[in-house]
Amino acid sequence: MKRLWAPWRIDYIRGEKALGCILCDKPEAAQDEENLILKRGAHGFIMMNLYPYNNGHLMISPYQHVDSLEPLSGEVLSNLMEMVKEALAALRSAFSPEGANVGLNLGKAGGAGIDDHIHFHVVPRWEGDTNFMTVVGENRVIPEDIVETYRLLKPHFKSEKS
Repeated sequence: MKRLWAPWRIDYIRGEKALGCILCDKPEAAQDEENLILKRGAHGFIMMNLYPYNNGHLMISPYQHVDSLEPLSGEVLSNLMEMVKEALAALRSAFSPEGANVGLNLGKAGGAGIDDHIHFHVVPRWEGDTNFMTVVGENRVIPEDIVETYRLLKPHFKSEKS
């Protein structure tokens, strides 16, 4: 039998689970690096996914707590899409991915892990990044510490909101 050790996950397993909405609470705090917030825009923010699908997995979310796109104004939607573009450009510049997945999961049935506050996922992809660990072992291998990834990506974002 082979073992895959992931000792950093024990903090999540044993730790207190956050009450409320992380997509509301994290941007309200003044701890962007600790909360992995890369950019604050006029109507939303870009944040790294703490449990990424791939190295550099980003989330773009409005400040407004909504569970679908329909309640958002055209101005907010436009700002979010500009941030999706900026996220893709930053990932290309920092990591040279060969492709990307960009998506939005609506509702639990649609695969949303946080189903009451929408967020776009931007996931950089490389040929061969789906390997035996993912397919057979149902595990992801993330090659870089998330704090190092944050520090590499942060200079690629310009702030609109302080």
